[in-house]
Amino acid sequence: MSLPKTFLGYRRENGRVGIRNYVVILPLDDLSNAAAEKVAANTAGCIALPHHYGRLQFGADLDLHFRTLIGTGCNPNVAAVIVIGIEAGWTGKVVDGIRATGKPVEGFGISGNGEIQIVADASRKAKEMVHWASELQREPCDISELWISMKCGESDTTSGLASNPTVGNLVDKLDPLGVTTCFGETSELTGAEQECAKRAVTPEIGEKFMKTWQAYMDEVIEPHKTSDLSDSQPTKGNIAGGLTTIEEKAFGNFQKIGKKTKFVDVLEPAEMPSAGKGLYFMDTSSAAAECVTLQAAAGFVVHLFPTGQGNIIGNPIEPVIKLTANPKTVRTMGEHVDVDVSGILSGEMNLDQAGDALIDMTIRTCNGRMTAAEVLKHREFVMTKLYRSA
Repeated sequence: MSLPKTFLGYRRENGRVGIRNYVVILPLDDLSNAAAEKVAANTAGCIALPHHYGRLQFGADLDLHFRTLIGTGCNPNVAAVIVIGIEAGWTGKVVDGIRATGKPVEGFGISGNGEIQIVADASRKAKEMVHWASELQREPCDISELWISMKCGESDTTSGLASNPTVGNLVDKLDPLGVTTCFGETSELTGAEQECAKRAVTPEIGEKFMKTWQAYMDEVIEPHKTSDLSDSQPTKGNIAGGLTTIEEKAFGNFQKIGKKTKFVDVLEPAEMPSAGKGLYFMDTSSAAAECVTLQAAAGFVVHLFPTGQGNIIGNPIEPVIKLTANPKTVRTMGEHVDVDVSGILSGEMNLDQAGDALIDMTIRTCNGRMTAAEVLKHREFVMTKLYRSA
């Protein structure tokens, strides 16, 4: 297969390229969810992103909240944004962060105005934005402008043997073309952390990774050594699928970054890459919806999700492409599978062919093909919260 040179995307005001063209109604806090959903219900072509947080958060937790919301609005798959919040101050902070991209954004505060008035005003503005966005056109964009994130879920032995290496094959092929990629799942690299650190572009970046991983160990593992964490890492489903230790799971997970590509930096959750093109590691939860939400907030526009026993994850703004090498999953959950690479295990397909098939599906998705998760209306948007509320 000759590697693609271009894809069809929407070029945004700041030069970034998206593959979808959403008008987003973004609630600042949980109390504003209803208003945001009413605006989206009033206005075809809009999507609301309700969530559970945004009140009485502080410190690093509040910083992450703002980084996630602002990053979500800044994602190149979003054409325009309506922000609705209870208080004008925090609402304005999100609006200002998104406005820095140059894209259309308006904020509405409920306090002192009333929900009915705000829903009416925001609906009128959303209608204007939808008319404007609907006339934007795709254009050919260089493959080097593509940003891809990745995570695995419901892993089993077929994940490490075939579907995760398929993603790695794609990374090794597209990295030399300047494609920006991102992997995460800090906890699920436990046992493979030393090997992962060796794949950093410099010893300093490797040490940065190890500090990030150790911070997870200090916060989650050390205080709970006497607790039973077996339902979490590995999960009961992982164990049923043949992954009996976190080390087995970690080395399977590690296959997603390929055999030769080195990562160029370590990102905080929802942090946008700034070290140039290449592969990045992001400190994320291994929970599927949280991880994809954080990567979308960092600006990634398409997501690759290898699964063993089957997963139904989607995201409202970043299309999720699912692949599996488990023939049973293809039979029982085929409606959620975009790429079937089970032929690797049966000998009907080699890894290069599987990687090419995934590249082909990725470009088709960029050009407009809806993923299984999109067609089935999976829009999981889950914020990460660090602390209890004040």
